[in-house]
Amino acid sequence: MKLKDKINITIRGFKTLNELIPGYLPFAAVKAILEALLPFVNIYMSGLIITAITEKSDLQKLIVLAVITVVLNFITTMLIKILSRIANVKSSVFEHVKDLQLDRKIQTMDYEDVEDSKVHEMRANIDIKNRSTGRGLPRLYWWYFDEGIKSVFQLIFSVSLVASAFVSKPVHADGIWNIVFSPAGTVVLIVLFILSLVLDTYNNAVIAKKEAKIFEGFDYTNRVGSYYMDILMDYKIGKDLKLYKLRKSVMGELRKLESKLIDTMNEWQQMCVGYKVISAVNAAVMSGIIYAYVAVKALLGAFAVGSIVQYVGSLTQFTQGFSGLVSILSDIFVNAEGLKEYFDFVDIPNKKYRGTLPVEKRAFCNGGDNEYEIEFRNVSFKYPSSDVYALRNVSMKFRIGERLAVVGMNGSGKTTFIKLLCRLYDPTQGEILLNGIDIRKYDYDEYMSIFSVVFQDFNLFSFSLGQNVAASVDYDRDRANNCLEKAGFETRLGRMPKGLDTCLYKDFEEDGVEISGGEAQKIALARALYKDAPFIVLDEPTAALDPISEYEVYSKFNEIVGDKTAIYISHRLSSCRFCDNIAVFDNGQIVQTGSHDELVAGEDGKYYELWYAQAKYYSDKKSN
Repeated sequence: MKLKDKINITIRGFKTLNELIPGYLPFAAVKAILEALLPFVNIYMSGLIITAITEKSDLQKLIVLAVITVVLNFITTMLIKILSRIANVKSSVFEHVKDLQLDRKIQTMDYEDVEDSKVHEMRANIDIKNRSTGRGLPRLYWWYFDEGIKSVFQLIFSVSLVASAFVSKPVHADGIWNIVFSPAGTVVLIVLFILSLVLDTYNNAVIAKKEAKIFEGFDYTNRVGSYYMDILMDYKIGKDLKLYKLRKSVMGELRKLESKLIDTMNEWQQMCVGYKVISAVNAAVMSGIIYAYVAVKALLGAFAVGSIVQYVGSLTQFTQGFSGLVSILSDIFVNAEGLKEYFDFVDIPNKKYRGTLPVEKRAFCNGGDNEYEIEFRNVSFKYPSSDVYALRNVSMKFRIGERLAVVGMNGSGKTTFIKLLCRLYDPTQGEILLNGIDIRKYDYDEYMSIFSVVFQDFNLFSFSLGQNVAASVDYDRDRANNCLEKAGFETRLGRMPKGLDTCLYKDFEEDGVEISGGEAQKIALARALYKDAPFIVLDEPTAALDPISEYEVYSKFNEIVGDKTAIYISHRLSSCRFCDNIAVFDNGQIVQTGSHDELVAGEDGKYYELWYAQAKYYSDKKSN
């Protein structure tokens, strides 16, 4: 990564911080300037007071100087404290918003990228760097800007106060002491000072590079360690940990990772010791030279005794400021790699074409004729980075109000078919049409709005029951109740302590309710009904239901679905008998279509094979 790129990406990082926390940069600058100013208030005023004492000034002048010192200290300190309290608030805000751009990106990126393992790895690496070393935005927020501004103003204030030491009036002195007033003496001191700073710069640069090398490849260890910690803290998998005695194994692996982390930290600390000793000796030697230079000039009468405090203190602050600035600049270029990972993730391009055509509002509730027709026309598809087709030459057509069952063995292409229908992926070959128009030409969000889907791996959230049904904070309570009733959840709803306001799970609320898999499936079905889209897609909607609950859902299926198109995926072929049409998938192709009676009559067909394989299982079970 070139120096120019590192500078540009760091500037972009600061802009991002200011977007996430508006007003942060000017606020941090004012706070840093005041923190840099405070030592110089004391340095300058102490010099004046000492000079006044040595010159035997009257008591009134000393009191005035002391009062001014106290007042300036009080005002500066109070301003810093006020700003520090505000900074604490901003820090809390930062902790909540630092991943905001990443989260927004996940929400807007193409679904094929959401499922891509490389994208998952990128996101995990960003989190690990944030947690372990703070590389990326956190390091930029916590250290670079305010400490960098502070160091710059330390240099400005110190140069302002120390400049007169080098241009003080010459005083005649015997022998070697004349050198402190000669141009050569000033040049020698400046050269020594520069060499000291160069050495400090080199040390900091080496430490930053060696730190990056030592921690190189440590992201994976941190990621695994974080996963183990999440396992131990997740109460939802506590049963498995206990029953299979996994806690001991997980703890053992976690200790190994902790041991590796400790070894890495020890290696880093040992590496730093030598360079820190060199820096400490360098600082001590340079401080001694500065003290000697200023003391000799003061003793020879070049300036008042009180100026010794001013010059020595200022030069010390200059050394600290320069060292701090160099340290930050050295480390900031290492941090640029962390920022690059952050922005590489944010900049992942959306390759999916997003059309502009509006989807016609044809549902009855919108005064339309409810006429929708979807056609798969010779569609083939293979997942990114795969050479194997998940679907091949799929062609079919279905209209609003139809009941379509999609059946087949695992891996036959059923779920892939649904992903293409909902445009989570685009076909590799062929096209999908809505009312005769390629779905890629429609506005993407509008097209997605015509589908209500209950995937087999659906998720409920630790929010209230009503919010889970509506997928929104604000919702229509009567409508939510009605959808839960249709989904067969009415009896369980009556036992909920707070009705629709009952929180699911215990992540946020101690009185949260734990629900069974079947109950969760009913809530997911109610959520699909609440959306009231013209197409409803159900992927194994009764897999977790007991036989009685399953029968209730099937007996009310037409009532539940209404005039919508229902696409039903199931392994239980007996549940497909109520559908108008059944599509049988095998090895990514539609090998049969027809009604249950038509398909089961074909003894050489795939459906017949699947049907009687299941029927035989139940028959054998019954005979036993």
